[in-house]
Amino acid sequence: MEFDALLLSRLQFAFVVAFHILFPAFTIGLAAFLAVCEGLWLKTGKEVFKRLYLHWVKIFALAFAMGVVSGVVMSYQFGTNWSVFSEITGSVMGPMLAYEVLTAFFLEATFLGVMLFGWQKVGRKLHFVATCAVAIGTTISAFWILAANSWMQTPAGFAIDPETGNFYATSFVEAIFNPSLPSRLAHMLLAAYTTTAAVVMAAGGYQVLKGRITEPTKWQMRMAGGTLAILMPLQILAGHWSGEVAHEHQPAKIATVEGWCETKDLQGTILIAWPDDSECGHTGITIPNTSPLLFPSVPKGEELKGMDSFAEEDRPPMWLIFYSFRIMVGAGLGMLAIGLWACFLWWRGKLDKPGLFHMAAVPAGALGFLAVVTGWITAEVGRQPYTVYGHLRTVDSLSPVTAGQVATSLIVFMVVYAIIFTAGVVYMARIATRGFDDKPTDPAKRERRAPGSPLGSVDDKAEEGDDIVATE
Repeated sequence: MEFDALLLSRLQFAFVVAFHILFPAFTIGLAAFLAVCEGLWLKTGKEVFKRLYLHWVKIFALAFAMGVVSGVVMSYQFGTNWSVFSEITGSVMGPMLAYEVLTAFFLEATFLGVMLFGWQKVGRKLHFVATCAVAIGTTISAFWILAANSWMQTPAGFAIDPETGNFYATSFVEAIFNPSLPSRLAHMLLAAYTTTAAVVMAAGGYQVLKGRITEPTKWQMRMAGGTLAILMPLQILAGHWSGEVAHEHQPAKIATVEGWCETKDLQGTILIAWPDDSECGHTGITIPNTSPLLFPSVPKGEELKGMDSFAEEDRPPMWLIFYSFRIMVGAGLGMLAIGLWACFLWWRGKLDKPGLFHMAAVPAGALGFLAVVTGWITAEVGRQPYTVYGHLRTVDSLSPVTAGQVATSLIVFMVVYAIIFTAGVVYMARIATRGFDDKPTDPAKRERRAPGSPLGSVDDKAEEGDDIVATE
C-alpha cells in the first residue's frame, strides 16, 4: 500500500467526516428530544420535563457548536483536496449544499439564540416554537446533505457536457430525489434518534449507579428505553430497505458487503469470514440460501451478482466494508437489546434500581456513534472506486497536491481535533452524568432582589425558566 496523495486525501476526508458526523447525529436526535421535553412540560405542567430540557440543552449547545466547526473544516476539503471533483460536479452538487445553508442553517441560526437564551425574554409558547424550529432545521440540514451524498451514490437527473466533461442538472427534482435518498434519509434520521436515546440512557444509568436517583433521571431512562425499543425495529427495516436499493443500483457494494464470491441464483449469509488461499480470498461461517429472504424483490431464478462479475479495479475493498457492516449491525442489535431490557425493567418497577442493566447501559451509550461511523464507512467505501458512482472515479477527482502537503495537514487536523474536541466531549460527558439536584432552584426566583436593593427587583410574575447558564 503506497501512501500517495490519493490515499492520504481519502484518509484525511474520512477522518474529518467520521469525526464530524458524530455531532450532527447527536444534535439531530437531541433537538427532537428537547422539543418533546418542552412540549410535555407545556402539556402536563410537570416540572420534571422542564428540568430535563434545561439539563440537556447545555449539552446541545456545545455539540451544535462543535458540529458547525468540524463541518466548516470538512467543507474546505472540497477545495483543497478535491477541487477537480468540485469543478466537474459543482453545477449539480453546489445548489444542494447551498440550499442546506439557506434553508436549514439560517433557520437554526435564527431561532437558536431564542432557544438558548430566551426563557425570560419570550413567552412559553414562542420559546417552544423556537425549539421546534431548531429541531426542524436540523432535519432539513440532514435532508440536503443526504440528497447530495445520495446523488453521488445513485446519480440521476444529470448529463455530462461532451466538451468539458462537466456534469450539469437536467432535472433538479430527479437529482435531489434520487433513488437512494428516501431510504438513506430514513436510515440516518432513525440513527440520530437512537444514538441520542442511547446517550441519554447511558447518562441515566451512570446517575443510578452513583446513587443520584432523581425524578428527571427516572424519566429520561424511561423515555430513552421506550425510544430504543420502538425505533430500533424500524431502523432495522429502514436498513433493509436501503440494502435493497443498493442491490439494485450498486451491486458491487452488496456483493462486497455480503462476501459473495460467485454469481448465482441463491446466495447465503456469511456471518463471519477470514482470508484464505482460495480464488475468492476468504472462507467463513455461512447460512445457506438466505438471499430470497434478504432480497425478496429479486425475481426467482435471477442471478445475484458476486464479486466475480466485476473487474478487480471496479470492486470496493472487501474487508473494511465487510466488517464495518457487521459491526454496525451488531451495535444496532445491542441498542435494541438495551431498549427492550429497559422496558422490561420499567414494567417490573426496577428501572431505577442499580444493577447489571445500568452497568451495561453506560458503555452502550457509545453504540449509536459506533453504528453511525461504521455505517458511513460501509456506504462511502462501498462506493469506491467512484466519487460519483459509475461515472467519475476517485482518482480522477483529486486536486493537484503532493503527498507531503496532505500528510502535513492530516497530522495537524489529528492533533488539533484530539486536543480541542476531546476536551469538549469530556466536558459534555461530565454535564450529562452529574445528575440533577433534589431540590432545584427556580431560575426565575433565583434572580429576585429584596425591595430597595440597588440591583433592583424582579416582578413576582416573571416567566419561569432561565438561560442555559442557569443551574437546575
